Amino acid sequence: MATGGDSPFLAISESDWVAANNLAFAIRDRFPASPGHTLVIPRRLIANWDAATPAEREAILALVDQVKHALGESHRPDGFNLGINEGVAAGQTVFHLHFHVIPRYVGDVPDPRGGIRHAVMGRGHWEVAE
Repeated sequence: MATGGDSPFLAISESDWVAANNLAFAIRDRFPASPGHTLVIPRRLIANWDAATPAEREAILALVDQVKHALGESHRPDGFNLGINEGVAAGQTVFHLHFHVIPRYVGDVPDPRGGIRHAVMGRGHWEVAE
């Protein structure tokens, strides 16, 4: 069972979890960026990575690996974006730490170069000065 206080993630039934370990659980994102988009969430309500204990960090990353492997088998993505939105300026809207595992597929966007850099609009593409 997840523990903590007021978090929409803590209201999600364990029957909806797609994976779990002793300190974290995983669910499919309700508003997926791509098929299979999954969130890995600590069972304890903490707002950000800095608040996680070393054991929680290890458990979260172990679950990210497990989720990636499972998605590789079930969804056959061509790549992944992995990340955390931490703080209002970074787009965090639910203040319970959660790690996005976003499967990516060839052709899902016209030009994927820059990947996570697109989190800052207009900064995803760059040119090398000659």
